Amino acid sequence: MNLLHTIASFVVALGVLIVVHELGHYFVARWCGVKVLRFSVGFGRALVTRRVGADQTEWVLAAVPLGGYVKMADEREGPVAPADLPRAFNRQRVWRRFAIVAAGPIANFLFAIALYWLLFLSGGQEAKPILAAPQAGSLAAAAGLARGETIRAINDEPIASWQDVRWRVMQLALDRASARLEVAGEGGALDTRVLDLSHVNADEMEGDLLGKLGLRLYRPEFPAVIGDVLAGSVAERAGLRAGDRLLAADGAALASWDAFVAKVRASPGKPLALEVERGGARERFEVVPETVVQGSTTYGRIGAGPRVDPAALKPYYVEVRYGPVAAAARAVAKTWEMSVFSLRMLGRMLVGEVSWRNLSGPVTIADYAGQSAQLGLAPYLTFLALISISLGVLNLLPIPLLDGGHLMYYAIEVLKGSPVSERMMELGQRAGLAVLLFLMAFAFYNDINRLLSG
Repeated sequence: MNLLHTIASFVVALGVLIVVHELGHYFVARWCGVKVLRFSVGFGRALVTRRVGADQTEWVLAAVPLGGYVKMADEREGPVAPADLPRAFNRQRVWRRFAIVAAGPIANFLFAIALYWLLFLSGGQEAKPILAAPQAGSLAAAAGLARGETIRAINDEPIASWQDVRWRVMQLALDRASARLEVAGEGGALDTRVLDLSHVNADEMEGDLLGKLGLRLYRPEFPAVIGDVLAGSVAERAGLRAGDRLLAADGAALASWDAFVAKVRASPGKPLALEVERGGARERFEVVPETVVQGSTTYGRIGAGPRVDPAALKPYYVEVRYGPVAAAARAVAKTWEMSVFSLRMLGRMLVGEVSWRNLSGPVTIADYAGQSAQLGLAPYLTFLALISISLGVLNLLPIPLLDGGHLMYYAIEVLKGSPVSERMMELGQRAGLAVLLFLMAFAFYNDINRLLSG
């Protein structure tokens, strides 16, 4: 069921984003008077075909749902009836061709803005940026950060939630800049701490960056009682159940859930003897935590969560909600920031300052789609917005075969006063295909590596 849910979530996400992208091309092409012959979602054999409108445009659902296209009347791709020549794409002025091609990525950005607007408007509960005790020897400990302090601002930018902390620190870490944190102690006194991010390396940018820096979200201590067990997890296979009270691990008493988590994380691939109270009786179980690798960090995981009293968590969450105008402004700003961040990450990958392991393929994206869908509508819409932005940014890269490659050709045409030669376009397409195949191969390699490492 989990696999089917993941596949369904991925297919829905991919279908929505492809339709949004291609509708951008379609509507602007129609607005410019270009005849559209086919609108296809997917490639390969057509499963469903419908002809609609005065132009009898074919609307196609194809067998391979890994993309789509809008086919227009174009003399370079086939014969065009004499009556349709004025409506052929290749006969349009360069600014019209530019607008039609740019409309796809722009549609992805507008879709992301609309999703973020809905999310900011509806609001939701987010964790307050209250710090747990930093790990000894970490950058956070060196900065003097302490348990119970609340982050109010980073480099004078107000911080409302832990999500804001993660986003701002990631941006500063990418620049190797210092983060000046304004914090409020448990008594309310304000102070400033400086987190030096100048030595953050490429491996640390992968995975849990905040954890590697020693920045951990404060959570009240929960008793070592299992609240839920993931299907197919190590915990389920070992026979653990919701409601089990964990008494000891390898003979060491467990005072809290955090103590149990620390023991599991420190035991990747090693048998762990557990003493459990179930129904008033003591029982023994053995679990072997699966090994999880994130960058240079290796830890254990069994797939169980604690029993949590919602009332005990209420003081540690804040309602974040905005009015229609403020939500729109934040949606535009968020989309812009995410787009710029994606480009900067790609640039850092090219120069070796960020690991290429951050490049994800369809398997990882499908996994994220399934996980976000299981968490609820808001996380799934957030995932859709993020992937829509990534799709828009990717398509604007000046690589032949992508929209950005065509825009590059049109820009050259404007500068030189004539279209790029057929020979130059052919060479560009070969180079572009090589680059795309390399990126796809690397992304698939990362996917396989993540699967093998858990």
